Amino acid sequence: MPSSVELIRASTLASVAEYAYAATAPKDARLIFLAGACPLSEDGTTVAVGDYAGQAAACVETMTRALEAAGATIEDVISTRVLVASSNQADLVAVWEIVRDAFDGHDVPSTLMGVTVLGYDDQLVELESVAAVVD
Repeated sequence: MPSSVELIRASTLASVAEYAYAATAPKDARLIFLAGACPLSEDGTTVAVGDYAGQAAACVETMTRALEAAGATIEDVISTRVLVASSNQADLVAVWEIVRDAFDGHDVPSTLMGVTVLGYDDQLVELESVAAVVD
């Protein structure tokens, strides 16, 4: 089923951004607000300790499972916020590349932020998202 999300390009804004500048969903869309996807194993321990890219991949997997449980897919995501516990821009870029590639061309509006600390022991990455589906 095709996504109900429409990505909007802004030709008057910088073209270096690797995402759409806005997105919309039809008025009859059901919005799905996902909790921050964390890099946790099924037993609740943090995975890929010390590995930004590994934790980013785990967050994408967690988000994908949560979307599935809500009756959605990654193509239904309308926006993301990527939180990285680092002040090093290279760490943020490493995480962004994993997230960007996981979306495989569905380049939703996104915010990438360096933060001081995240909620779980050894957690370096968290991925928030909103999706929209028409049932």
